[in-house]
Amino acid sequence: MLSRIMSGSIRNLDREYDCTVRLLDDTEYTCTIQRDAKGQYLFDLICHHLNLLEKDYFGIRYVDPDKQRHWLEVTKCIAKQMKSQPPFTMCLRVKFYPPDPAALKEEITRYLVFLQIKRDLYHGRLLCKTTDAAMLAAFILQAEIGDYDPGKHPEGYSSKFQFFPKHSVKLERRISDIHKTELIGQTPDTSELNFLQKAQMLETYGVDPHPCKDVSGNPAFLAFTPFGFVVLQGNKRVHFLKWNEVTKLKFEGKIFHIYANQKEIILTYFAPTPEACKHLWKCGVENQAFYKLEKSSQVRTVSSSNLFFKGSRFRYSGRVAKEVMEQSAKIKREPPEIHRAGLVPSRSCPSITHGPRLTSVPRTRRRAVHISIMEGLESLRDSAHSTPVRSVSHGDSFMPRSRSLATDASEGSAVISDEAYSPSDSVLPTPVAEHSLELTVARQVNGAPCSIKEEKESEAGTPSVGDAGDLSDSRATVEGAEGASPLSEVEQVNTFVLSVLRLLLVTIGLLFVLLFLLIVLTESDLDVAFLRDIRQTPEFEQFHYEYFCPLRRWFACKLRWAGSLLINK
Repeated sequence: MLSRIMSGSIRNLDREYDCTVRLLDDTEYTCTIQRDAKGQYLFDLICHHLNLLEKDYFGIRYVDPDKQRHWLEVTKCIAKQMKSQPPFTMCLRVKFYPPDPAALKEEITRYLVFLQIKRDLYHGRLLCKTTDAAMLAAFILQAEIGDYDPGKHPEGYSSKFQFFPKHSVKLERRISDIHKTELIGQTPDTSELNFLQKAQMLETYGVDPHPCKDVSGNPAFLAFTPFGFVVLQGNKRVHFLKWNEVTKLKFEGKIFHIYANQKEIILTYFAPTPEACKHLWKCGVENQAFYKLEKSSQVRTVSSSNLFFKGSRFRYSGRVAKEVMEQSAKIKREPPEIHRAGLVPSRSCPSITHGPRLTSVPRTRRRAVHISIMEGLESLRDSAHSTPVRSVSHGDSFMPRSRSLATDASEGSAVISDEAYSPSDSVLPTPVAEHSLELTVARQVNGAPCSIKEEKESEAGTPSVGDAGDLSDSRATVEGAEGASPLSEVEQVNTFVLSVLRLLLVTIGLLFVLLFLLIVLTESDLDVAFLRDIRQTPEFEQFHYEYFCPLRRWFACKLRWAGSLLINK
């Protein structure tokens, strides 16, 4: 039986798991990992497969059974992080958006970032006015189908491609006009570069939305960008804090706090679940470390609470943005070949391949998959207003060349579009199923149809609703005591009592550990090298003879006296 148990343990240690990672071009990379493989091993496999050196901007994302999204931590075991059963399915995505994507060293990196931003545009995360949307879509057309050819591209050809959740006939015509007249002769890499330069000027560039509610119960989306922390409500950016203004990020349960040194502002928001709030906090800690710090040696372990024995502790592992750019400047190699594929003229996302499969990676396979179009998303409407340019908070080394500094740093509110910001629920980083009714009501209030059928009924000159941003007028800024969470006084007292009890338990535990160690040092006969060295130190000998021995005799006397009393009774 013992041999049977041992053989079973050996089999468990040698167990292998199949892992599938969906890449940015919608192909799949499948490999086999060992049971104790860490996230760094899988991430390096994928980057080697893609021939990617500027890999610090990317990460692997997975979804747990509760539909909560997570970033795979490279320092931890993969199997312990995954809450689902193998085979594991994950996605390669841009984790840290480059402050200036056009300044990336290699074309392969720019191409992958291009695919990510194109995905953001398609899912509604990158929201902008119609004129910007038409230009972005035209750049995509030029990059992936080339110059306009009347023989290959009949009238209305742009309507066969899906760039946004939903767009109007007028927008399709504008896309075609730009592609026909303004982009002739641009190569794919030039069009992609122009696309990146245009996208990084938008207010919603780099936004990975986290659905929350403010203290008044109004829906909002929180996000961390290369330039700071933003809050989007309705069609407005109601808050924008530069990274050098954010002093601390905290969470407790579902409550998320952002502390800023400007006028001691405290922003308070409520996440759908405690797990979603923790994910939001970890994303904030990682983004702040990546964009704000000068060196990775400055990274410190962060606690979600002011007390060391309470809350979660997390440390960002990796290089910071400045180090990444310095390392990229040292890359000297022949540019890797990029195999681009044209847009697929159907109601699906394009399928693009990066190149030949690496033969050195065992048991790999790639297959093109298509993402079905999601019905019922909001339409992008025509807009006559321009998107304001936001200011940049960090050092000159992270300053995009084309970004204007005209916006006042203290001006946190800005209109991003006539349409309310409401990305697809299926791509949000936190579960929002319980808030689907509220989101539906919000979309109706903001004038956005809730289905394709409603959009068809309301097309042909439907005026935009002028009150689209009314819901965003309420702010979540709370100063001092006014920012208290809506917990009752009894619950606050209970929380304080539990904190004190935890502190007492920790203190008592430490005292018992010290007492046990003291007894081992003084009374045991263990002849261990480090114990022998401690016993021979003058300080320990003085403590032993002047304090411990008298204290032991006093305890022994008291025990004998208590024993005699019991015997006499």
